[in-house]
Formats: sequence, C-alpha cells, structure tokens
Amino acid sequence: MTETAPQPEIARDAMDYDVVIVGAGPAGLSAAIRLKQLDPELSVVLLEKGSEVGAHILSGAVLDPVGLDALLPDWREQGAPVTTEVTQDKFYLMGEGGAITVPNWPMPRFMHNHGNYIISLGNLCRWLAEQAEALGVEIFPGFSCSSLVHGENGEIAGVVAGEFGRNPDGTPGPAYEPGLELRGKYVMLAEGVRGSLSKQAIAEFGLQEGHEPQKYGLGMKEIWEIDPEKHHLGRAVHTMGWPLAGNGDGGGFIYHAEGNQVYLGLVVHLGYKNPYLYPFSEFQRWKHHPMIAELLKGGKRVAYGARAITEGGWQSLPTAAFPGGMLLGCAAGMVNLPRIKGNHNAMLSGIAAAEAAQAAIAAGRAGDTLAEYDTALREGPVGRDLYRVRNVKPMWSRWGLKGSLLLGGLDMWTNALAGLSLFGTLKHGKTDAEATEPAEKHKPIAYSKPDGRLSFDRLTDVSFSGTNHAEDQPCHLVLKDPAVPIQRNLPLYAEPAQRYCPAGVYEVVEEEGKDPRFVINFQNCVHCKTCDIKDPSQNILWTVPQGGDGPNYPNM
Repeated sequence: MTETAPQPEIARDAMDYDVVIVGAGPAGLSAAIRLKQLDPELSVVLLEKGSEVGAHILSGAVLDPVGLDALLPDWREQGAPVTTEVTQDKFYLMGEGGAITVPNWPMPRFMHNHGNYIISLGNLCRWLAEQAEALGVEIFPGFSCSSLVHGENGEIAGVVAGEFGRNPDGTPGPAYEPGLELRGKYVMLAEGVRGSLSKQAIAEFGLQEGHEPQKYGLGMKEIWEIDPEKHHLGRAVHTMGWPLAGNGDGGGFIYHAEGNQVYLGLVVHLGYKNPYLYPFSEFQRWKHHPMIAELLKGGKRVAYGARAITEGGWQSLPTAAFPGGMLLGCAAGMVNLPRIKGNHNAMLSGIAAAEAAQAAIAAGRAGDTLAEYDTALREGPVGRDLYRVRNVKPMWSRWGLKGSLLLGGLDMWTNALAGLSLFGTLKHGKTDAEATEPAEKHKPIAYSKPDGRLSFDRLTDVSFSGTNHAEDQPCHLVLKDPAVPIQRNLPLYAEPAQRYCPAGVYEVVEEEGKDPRFVINFQNCVHCKTCDIKDPSQNILWTVPQGGDGPNYPNM
C-alpha cells in the first residue's frame, strides 16, 4: 500500500481519564497497577491492539523477578504464573558439527541466571491484567491506537483508538466506526519495540537527539513438546557462533519450561551487511545442529512467532519524557543485551512512570514534560543495569563474537567491580538499515530446503502463530514510494525484504514477459516490525491494522 491522501477531519466522541496507557505488555500493565496502588481514585485506561491481553506478547523468556518484586512483593502467594526457577545455566560456543561449553565462572555475577524464572511472558501479562482490573483499571483489548491527539500547546493529550471499517483505499466504508479519542492528563506509550505512536513522538519531539541510533535484533521463537526423558525442567541454554558466524551475528536460546515443553529460538542482530542473509532460514538451520536436533527428535512444534528486540542499550535510550507523555519499556529500548533480558526493566520503567505521573497529578499538573521520569530511568535501577553493559553491543559489532567475549567480559567486570570502563562509552554509528551493503559486495547464501520435521518454511510456521488480518481493510504496511522496491532496492540490494521478513509478507514476483512486481501479503504479518527497521531505503512504514488483528499467541 502507498501513503493515502489526508482524510477529512472526523468527528469523534471523547473520553477523559487521568492517565491513558497504550500497550498491555509488562511496562504498561506495571504502570497501570502502580498508579492504582498509589491512588485508587485515579482513572486509568489501558488500550491493547491484540485480541486479548497476551495475544501479541512474545519473549524468550527468562525473567529476573526484580521488577515483579517491586510491583507486587507477594506475587508468589497470589499465584503468579512464575514457578519454573532456573536450575541449570549453560552457554555453548557452537560450530557446525559440535559445541564447546563456555564456563560460567569467568562471567560477572549479574550474568548468571540462578534465581531467575523460565516463563511465558504472555501468560504473566494475562495474570497482571487480572490484578490491574481488580484495582479498577479499565482494559480494552482489540483497540488499536492509530494516531496521537494533540492539545492546544502541541502536547500529547490522548490517542485515537478503535477505528474500524475503512476500505482498502483508506476511505470510510459502509460499516465505518471512527473510534474514540481517549484523552488523559498524561499518555504513556508502552507499545513495545518500534511502536508506531512511539516512533511519531520520538520524531516529533526530537527525543533521539543527543543519543546514539537504536539498534535491533530479530528474535524468532518456536515452542516444542519433546520426549519427557530429554526434558530438564529449569534448564536454560544459550548458544553463540554457528550458523551466523561470517554473515551475521546473534545467538540462540533453549529454555526447558513446564509440560515437557522447550522454548527455543534464534536472535539475529539486524546490523548485518549481507542483504542475502535470510534470518528465518538461519533459525531453521540452527535446529539441525546435532545437539539441538537430538533434543527435538521425536518432538513436535506447537507454536511460532517473531519479534524485533531493542539492542542499543544505554547509548540509544532516547529522552523518555515529552510534553504530555512518556515512553515505557521497549518503546524506548531497555533490553540488557548480554543478559538477553528486558522485561524486568520494562516493569521498573512502568513503576517509575506511574510514580512520576501520580505525583504530578496530585500537584495539579497535566500535559507538561515529566523530566523527573527520565531522570529516574537514567539514575535508577534501569540505568544502572544498562550502563554497566553498554559496550558489549558496539564491541560485538566492531570486533565480532570472540572480541566481544574477551573485551566485553573485561568491560563488564571493570564496571561491576569499580563502576568504570577502560573504553569509556563506545558508539554504535550506523543504523541497522544503513548497515546493509549493496548486493554486489556479497554472494548469495545457499540454504537447504526445509525437511518438514525439524525445519519448516515460513508460511507453515506462520500458521502456528494464529495470525489473521481482515482482507478488506487498508494494508497497514505503507510504502512511502511504491517505485522504490523494484527500481532501487531490487537492483542495488536484491530486495532484502523478501528475506528479512520472518513471515513471508514481501515477495518479488517475476513473470515471463512482464516487469517484476513487489507484492505485500499483509495478512501474514506477525507484527515483528523488522521491515520498518531493516529496509535499506527506509521506505516501509509499519502502522497498526484494525484492532484485534495480527497474531494470537497462546503462551509465548
């Protein structure tokens, strides 16, 4: 779809709240709960684009419970779905035919996983939503927030949510519903990675100025049920090296969860140079490693999903407060990359945002910039967690896996022991889109055909994500210039969209006697946002489809 002409002003009903929160992930839910804990009289609404809370949530996930401890200290007694404590913590450096164990003892203590929990983040969010509703938070799933609402002085005063029934060309259809304006004294954007409203706010208020560009990874995950004799409840495994050595970087994970299930996946750093890299096929190839293939033998895949991950860390954290609103969790980017964890920081950011907003409202303020929230992020536990590992990502980008293991390990130790770095604070430099090099500098990569037992094609895997989009709505993947994919990206970069998308959304169709066509199968989209990030021409704009559409993850 291309950008449509501006539509006439639409009259909408408005609802007023003290605080409007966009996104029912760990950050948004934590903010909602904390607001009601501080002042039960506050009116708080939480809007979620998924069909239910948890439907669009995907994470590894090994949870550091520090955020949950701060939010609900009695979560164990309340029955939170956080029960599988990590019992074994293993790291492997992989080659194509084998693997070397990386010992845990040289790593700083904060890198160890003992005391953490293997969880389904989607199920934890469902449980947190129950706690929020019990406190009086209004939660509306199936409500996509399509635009920001501005106040008289240009501040963010609310959002438009619940718009349905546009025709494919963007015009209102016969069953069109304009949605509502939900207005608040403060608006919290907790949409997750590369949220469409968050992206607008970052650009509008210059929130990235003075900070390094954000960096990203693409995480692809499957859930398998395996032979009970091979299952080790509480075992957390991380892999580095093969198959990504040479063309890209990243790492794998295998978490032994309840019910003889393992959560496994591969994260591919999106700063790779070779446009022929095919992240999904790298994930499928990774499962054919002898160690992983033996674990999965006799098992069956039961779910699939994919999601972009923020990796820029401390240097890339934008200014998180702006007139009328705040960025929470991965909308700003709070993943500790070497720990492969961000959910604890998302929860802590929600708590900090709630405390700043409640204090401001109690003081009679509204619509201003809560700079105290930004300060609390940088000087509090979130900032401390990110600051001590700030150089691992740029080291990995500059010097590869081995260099980052040696120098990054040294840097983390000096930060942990003395609070300083021999390297200062390294920069990231290019965006992930800018890192993509012309195809003429690289050779195509040969990938084996999926065998249907361990490895699968994209569309087969997408069928295990529960993804659905109504076909009679506008395509939510907008091309700024429809000519760019064929006229620029195809000859210069071999059009990488047909490979970097983990859901098979983009195709270049070549028919005899006809010019190539760029096809967008938006119905397949799992909302990972990779296209918005990695397109070398930055020509693809990810926007929200109508509410409730997208993946329906059961327990990711």
